[in-house]
Amino acid sequence: MARPVIWPLFFRVIYIRSMPLRFLLAALLLATPLFAQIDPARVTIARDGYGVPHIFAPTDAEVAYGLAWAHAEDDFKTIQQLVMPATGRLGREIGKKGAAADYVVQLLRAPELVDSLGASAFSPDFRAVLEGYLQGLNDYARAHPREVLQKRLFPIKLTDYLRTVVLSLAVISGVDDALQQIYGGRVPTIDFLKATGSNAIAIHRSKTVEDETFLAINSHQPLEGPVAWYEAHLCSDEGWNILGGLFPGGATVFHGVNEHLAWAHTVNYQDKLDTYQLQTDPARPKQYFFDGKWLFLEEKTVKLRVKGLPVAVKRKAYWSRYGPTVVTGRGTFAIRTGAFMDFRGMEQWYRMNKACSFHEFYAALKPVHLPMFNIVYADRDTIFYVSNGKIPLRERGFNWRSTLPGNTSKTLWNRFHPLSDLPQYVNPKSGYLFNMNHTPFNATGPGDNLKPAAFDPTMGYERHDNNRSTRFMELMRGVDKLDYARFKRIKYDLQLPKKLAYVWADFNPLFSLNPAEAGDVRDLVETLNAWNREATTDSRGAAIFGQFYKFWESRKPASAKMTAADCLEGLRVVKADFLKNFGRPDPTLGEVQKLVRGDRELPQPGLPDVISAMSSEAYRNGRWRATQGESYISLVRFPKSGPPVIETVNCYGASNRPDSPHFSDQMELFVNQKTKPMTLDKATVLREARRVYHPGD
Repeated sequence: MARPVIWPLFFRVIYIRSMPLRFLLAALLLATPLFAQIDPARVTIARDGYGVPHIFAPTDAEVAYGLAWAHAEDDFKTIQQLVMPATGRLGREIGKKGAAADYVVQLLRAPELVDSLGASAFSPDFRAVLEGYLQGLNDYARAHPREVLQKRLFPIKLTDYLRTVVLSLAVISGVDDALQQIYGGRVPTIDFLKATGSNAIAIHRSKTVEDETFLAINSHQPLEGPVAWYEAHLCSDEGWNILGGLFPGGATVFHGVNEHLAWAHTVNYQDKLDTYQLQTDPARPKQYFFDGKWLFLEEKTVKLRVKGLPVAVKRKAYWSRYGPTVVTGRGTFAIRTGAFMDFRGMEQWYRMNKACSFHEFYAALKPVHLPMFNIVYADRDTIFYVSNGKIPLRERGFNWRSTLPGNTSKTLWNRFHPLSDLPQYVNPKSGYLFNMNHTPFNATGPGDNLKPAAFDPTMGYERHDNNRSTRFMELMRGVDKLDYARFKRIKYDLQLPKKLAYVWADFNPLFSLNPAEAGDVRDLVETLNAWNREATTDSRGAAIFGQFYKFWESRKPASAKMTAADCLEGLRVVKADFLKNFGRPDPTLGEVQKLVRGDRELPQPGLPDVISAMSSEAYRNGRWRATQGESYISLVRFPKSGPPVIETVNCYGASNRPDSPHFSDQMELFVNQKTKPMTLDKATVLREARRVYHPGD
């Protein structure tokens, strides 16, 4: 679903002194709590047998308080590190990488955006939710001073939190990639296509044996870190009752299931960010030519504190008509995306959480505050898919996928496509919808798919398929109706398609090698030729292919088409590695790839871009450690009557604390493709809970 996140910087007092009065008043309003302080005794946290928090309270704001407290109990360190850049402190904590995040937030003017929109950005009820969440974090910090990493970080203010939201939404839209391309001298090429991704599958009840609508929520995320999934159940007397996944710092569920409906997210790659090269002249330093006039770049000095350095490091941050601007030896470049113009995506998620029907859910999407993400939705009678995004309304005649001329207002867009313009499907005749980070024009049965020609070409929607979408189509071909057992087998499928469809390289020639011509790697070629292409833990072919994939991924061959010579070269490296580390050329995937948590190591199935995907990195003694892919999984069924039937699993457990019994207690379920039953029923949760308490007890 999501991308690596860089988090924002504190809005410095020196700037507030020069701020226009209306901005100052807005900043003060945002920084001052407007709602009554929450009594923790009104908040109940029930921990189930796997330690997942179920939070109950009379109001939504009190539930948010409980969510913050429970998440802090499980992962306070990560939450603190995410908020640190909002006060310019991540550089102090982790060094240069943290300071880079501190700088980027100033470059993108996140503080200015927060202050310009002010308290009017949110409705009062969601403002109360945010205030409650922050009070929960601040109260936890006061109650656990030994866990506080930096005392001056607290109390966290609403302005701090919203600057974090601005940067996170901008980065998931590709700002970090664009800046890396500019600083690395690699513009205009911007490659957003990754091997790993996410899956979302909705099957209408008209296509199921049981007359139940199914939804698979299956985002492929890093297994640990700031964008790893945390599972929680939020339930208030004001109608908020949802179970799902969120990231550290999230005040609401990002995708999940409530009593009426459910939805899943996957990452999409439509064109939502533009890079411009400004027209400059060495004789006019810090100026650029725009619509026939020379204009000055706006400039400010950013002071960065870096761990290990006794004095602040000063860096310049520039701004042009287009937005954040970077001066390099190759030219002056600017980036522009709707993501750092709007931080109300969090409230949109909240509205999606509380929707009770498809009509209400669709109304929640209409403002298009979320800058990206495919949305695959299901309820008892409706399945729906939209390739959502905050996509600019652009003038035709420019190559919007490349670097753009930054000298004309013709390339300076200021409006966005409404939701109605975006590719979307409701209850297609085929009876199913799916997205696996591939084109939205292949989302259902062949006869029901949308045509790309019907959409504005400047929107830049992706047109490619991948292994997962190709394999899913193989599995659905000829299916009239499927039962739930088959639905689960599809979701947990580990097989590559007959013809590989990796975006960055063509590996198909690997399976056309003649063993008689393979010389010293004949044995590996024979194993691959006999391989059923399943990435199960007992597979030797999967281990060979996985190691081969890693070798070429690190090399990034100049040609996307692999030659026979390329294949043999890679196989020789694989064989040498396996002989060195395992004493034989054909270990199984489970011997090589491990799910690791603390001192536990379990054989982990999966390869990049199979439906049940897993990517890994070098670990020790030639082994790989699983790092990204299958993580939080939720499978939902909507029966003819009664509440939705839910089963979930997380890759490790509910807690990131090594001394917790829930640090790794879901690992066995996860590697064996099993789940745990979950419920939204308050009485059942309280009856079966292992621990029930109030924050601070």
